[in-house]
Amino acid sequence: MTSQAAGHLSMLLFSALVAGSFSLGSMVANHIAPTALTAVRFGLASVIMAGMVLGSGRLPRSTFAAPWRYLLLGGLYVVYFVAMFEGLKTAPPVSAAAVFTLTPVIAGIFGWFVLRQVTTPRMALALGIGAFGALWVIFRADWTVARAFEIGRGETIYFFGCIAHGLYPVLMRRLSRGEPAAAFTLGVLAAGFMILVVIGWPELRATDWANLPALVWITLAYLSIFATAGTFLLVWIAALRLPSAKVMAYTYLTPSWVILWEIALGKGAPTGLILVGIALTVVALALLLRDEE
Repeated sequence: MTSQAAGHLSMLLFSALVAGSFSLGSMVANHIAPTALTAVRFGLASVIMAGMVLGSGRLPRSTFAAPWRYLLLGGLYVVYFVAMFEGLKTAPPVSAAAVFTLTPVIAGIFGWFVLRQVTTPRMALALGIGAFGALWVIFRADWTVARAFEIGRGETIYFFGCIAHGLYPVLMRRLSRGEPAAAFTLGVLAAGFMILVVIGWPELRATDWANLPALVWITLAYLSIFATAGTFLLVWIAALRLPSAKVMAYTYLTPSWVILWEIALGKGAPTGLILVGIALTVVALALLLRDEE
């Protein structure tokens, strides 16, 4: 497998794992404070990553150089995840997914300013097709639903989180010094956990952990193992192999994955017309696969 193919495969899996965060997150968002949820999520994920690092024996001294890098990157993901779960208190998963599809454009803008990455005409076409296909899926091929879409408080909060999410792969590529993926990810997770303990201590103390619904713990396990530790590694792998706009372009598949998650959770299947939108996201990705540097 080529280096760029590994990057694309990583982001394909990333989009599937992130989609689960929307479906499960919306079900528990009102049972626990976003900062408390995210702090435990980062803490558990840090333990998992620490085990992986110790098991691999790959923790070079360069990993500890410039620790401010981890605080900066960890802070960006703290903003993203806290904003996501705060937004999901009022925004339905469909609306949140619509906001999430803005991250490829945000990443492309940051990629130009920070790394001078240029979006080629073919990539721009792919991003446009992917955006249209994603919106087609999000609104379930129903124009009346699309026209009724209104930006609420939850969507606004989540949008600011998506700005942080779009900036993350750009800065990670700029700040990476060749550290092993697991070691670098551990640094970011541990820094994020420390930030969350400081800013979220009142919520952590106030949470009645013993009486939380079982679904909250199930969601925490999924978020910690798959949607945090797993996606951090996947983004790290992809960001070092692909331009930032391409890395975030895979978010266009998230609405399609969300629908599959909703079906699995017993919330109904989409109509045949929605498959048109899914096909458009596949076309967009095909264009991206051909437009290699």
